[in-house]
Amino acid sequence: MSDRSPLPIADEHARSQAPSSPRNDVIDGLRGKQAAWQNWSGAQRAQPSDKWMPRDEDELRRMVQRADSLRVVGAGHSFTPLVPTAGAILSLDHLSGLVNHDTATQQARIWAGTRLFDAGPLLQGIGQAMPNLGDIDRQSIAGALSTATHGTGITLPCIAAGASALRLVTAQGEVIECSREHDADLFRAAAVSLGALGVITQVSLQNMPAYRLRERVHVQHLDTLLPELDTWAQRHRHFELFTFPNSRLAIVKTLDLSEDPITTETQGGDSDDVALKLGCELTRWLPSLGRGLQAMIGRFIKPTDRVNHWYKIFASARNVRFNEMEYQVPAAAGAACLDEVCKAVAASKVDVFFPIEFRFIAPDAYWLSPFQGAPGEARCSISVHQYHKQDYRPLFAAAEPVLRRHGGRPHWGKLHTVDTAGLHALYPDLGRFLQLRQELDPHGKFLNPYLRKLFGVPAS
Repeated sequence: MSDRSPLPIADEHARSQAPSSPRNDVIDGLRGKQAAWQNWSGAQRAQPSDKWMPRDEDELRRMVQRADSLRVVGAGHSFTPLVPTAGAILSLDHLSGLVNHDTATQQARIWAGTRLFDAGPLLQGIGQAMPNLGDIDRQSIAGALSTATHGTGITLPCIAAGASALRLVTAQGEVIECSREHDADLFRAAAVSLGALGVITQVSLQNMPAYRLRERVHVQHLDTLLPELDTWAQRHRHFELFTFPNSRLAIVKTLDLSEDPITTETQGGDSDDVALKLGCELTRWLPSLGRGLQAMIGRFIKPTDRVNHWYKIFASARNVRFNEMEYQVPAAAGAACLDEVCKAVAASKVDVFFPIEFRFIAPDAYWLSPFQGAPGEARCSISVHQYHKQDYRPLFAAAEPVLRRHGGRPHWGKLHTVDTAGLHALYPDLGRFLQLRQELDPHGKFLNPYLRKLFGVPAS
């Protein structure tokens, strides 16, 4: 693989920025060689042998070369055990900021450790914007790509689809550049790769001119929404809903491009979090209250209409912790699957206050993307959440059979029980990916026990 050479972005207006300071949350999580690591929800934990935070790419290369076993850690917002290892964990938080940009093509190259909440104002400052984001912006750009993190929009693919090129440090410490045009197979494998092919250090993003969004939120009964989900998705640039299975009420959110002035109205923010946490705690301790509380959700959520810069609208506060399962089902099955999941959860009598989330996502061509498909083959994302203080297994056991029966593909960062055989049936290019992984990392340096089991790779 050493004959692959970097492909710099040609731009006479390009400017560079040194990697910025690391984020405090990761620093706190990496202090002390013997300190444990845990993910955001607290469900995944590890006692790594070493914790590294390289200050530049050369230092990262040397760390990779000397490591026997290594996993990269981002914000810890994956609920699956992608990080836990007895080997070393490595944070990219020093590799953060803008590398260069091209005004004419609306491209920007950024360091892969850049958090999405930093990327927003950074890109806004050069007049650019990412076409889409999810409603959580804590992740690093490398983590968002590697797990196919997404937002919503029937014409808008996952965040990784906005990448046009990336740099990858392999198990041997080589630096490879790949793109849509150069070494395209490696690019289609590496962009969504769960960190199993190497360490992504830089990403080129195909952006668009900075824009504003109008957000509208209201509460509506699910039964009136189900027959019109496709209409809602076609009518709005972004459409999603959060429905409460026991009351069948849904919070509907739409986002559309707007040239109107920025408004002073803000999200519910802290007050919404207080209501959600109170509902979760009451349901946890007094399960009989759960259904009644869900029926009152319309009193907690008031209609909103606000306009702001793209990156200030996409992200929502997520201060109440949870664990999550998510599957991507074909769009044609979306409404029926959502209805069945809600009915299965309600019939299970599981104590849960968190709503079920429903979104549309356009297809892409990445080998391990849950959205891989031909143009026009959109998928619907259905996400089931459980409060972090409650056992998520009964809830997920009620929902998962329905999601799988409808041809759902699991989100790589969300909990699921699909085994290797099941993955091969769902991901037609998984075999090609695993062959490339073996070529790039024959000794499994970037695998942990979870990935070995997931991919069917024997312990070395």
